[in-house]
Formats: sequence, C-alpha cells, structure tokens
Amino acid sequence: MANTKELSVEDKLRAIYSLQLIDSKIDEIRSVRGELPLEVEDLEDEVAGLTKRLEKFKNDLDTIDAQIKEKKNAIDEHKATIKKYLEQQKNVRNNREYNSLTKEVEFQELEIQLAEKHIKEMKASVEHKKELVAQTKEKLDGKQNHLKHKKAELKDIMAETEKEENFLMEKSAEYEKQIEERLLAAYKRIRGSVRNGLAVVSIERGASAGSFFTIPPQTQMEIAGRKKIITDEHSGRILVDNVLADEVKEEMEKLFAKL
Repeated sequence: MANTKELSVEDKLRAIYSLQLIDSKIDEIRSVRGELPLEVEDLEDEVAGLTKRLEKFKNDLDTIDAQIKEKKNAIDEHKATIKKYLEQQKNVRNNREYNSLTKEVEFQELEIQLAEKHIKEMKASVEHKKELVAQTKEKLDGKQNHLKHKKAELKDIMAETEKEENFLMEKSAEYEKQIEERLLAAYKRIRGSVRNGLAVVSIERGASAGSFFTIPPQTQMEIAGRKKIITDEHSGRILVDNVLADEVKEEMEKLFAKL
C-alpha cells in the first residue's frame, strides 16, 4: 500500500477513471449475454419438471396395468369357482343345497361384473394417461430442443467473450491495487448504486456526463485543477475534467485494441 500513498490526486483520478472504463467494458461484454444464462437455467428447470411428470405418468400406467391384470386373474378365479359350483349342483341331494350353490354362483357372477366394470374404468384411465403422456412428451421434446439451442448460443457467446473478460478482469484488479482502499470502497459503493455502473464521469458541457445538473464554474475549475477528489453533489459520482478523461480514454483504447 506504500505506493498508493505516494500517488498524486491527478494520478489517483487517472487510475480510478481507467478502472471505470475497464469495468464498463466488462459490463458491456456481460450485457451481450443478457438474460441468456437465466433463460438456460429456467429451461433446465422446466425440462426437469416435465421429465419428472412424465415418469409419474409412466409409473401410474404401470400401476394401472398391474391392477387390470389382478382383476383379470380374479375374473378367471371367479369363473373357475362358478364351474366348480355348477359341477357340485349336479350331485346335490336336496333343493336347499341346490339353492345355496345357485346363490354362490350368482355372487361370483356379480363379482365378475364388478371386476369388468373396474377394468373398463381403468382402461379409460389408461387412455387418458396415454394422452397426457403424449402431450407431456411433445412439450418436453420442444423444451429440450429449445434448451439445446440456447445452450449452444450461450456456449458460443462465452467462447467469444471469456478470453476478453478474463483479460479485462486482470487489468481491473491491477488498477484496483493502485487505488487507496477508502477511494476504491467509495467507487464500488457508487457503482453498485447506479443502474449504468458509472461511478466516475467527466464534465461535458458544464455538467457531469449523463446529468442535467450544471456544475458551478468555480467547481469546474477545481476539478480541472486536479488537486482534490470532487464528487457531484446530486449523484455522488466522482468527477474528472474532460481533458483528463480524453487522455485516459485514448490510453484505454490502445488497451482494448489488444482484445
């Protein structure tokens, strides 16, 4: 930190405005990605949700198929029991035994009717579930295809910008080391509180860049004198004169040309 204390106010202003230009360039690169990373994340969540839903439908179908088989087996058992009772009726000794067996046969027939009714209902449920499976699968295929293209798009953008961003982040870190902690903390606080990330701005036509508030001539002279750090009383941004700003911009353009 010894070197930062030796910096003149002008050197501090040059360093912090250089940092601003580098950080703005990083912001610009990141804005190219826009909402794409979030879009990819949302699509991944949708695909996961639809996949889970599809698995549930398939499990439901397996369960219903198993229940239909159970009902069919039960019908076969009821038929076998009916056959057994009909055989027994041939050897009855009185009407009471015959009537008793007849009631048993009727009961088994009712059980068969009930099982067939359940099978019919379950088959209708199967058809409905199959429609839902087809709809969900179609939607899932569409989302997966969309996700594939968005991932490819993001990968391409990342491949194009990652090298530039890493280079600029290294430069940003280098300039941060030149700036005293209190000034750097103020820069980061201002940068985080404004939408465009501009914590350091130049004077343009008598006002701070991007502002409609005129800066008094006396204050403009103090800013041009580069003897102390001056902030805009309206926005809190750190102010630099346009001559210094142009010189630093020219220097940074040479740096950015290496990208």
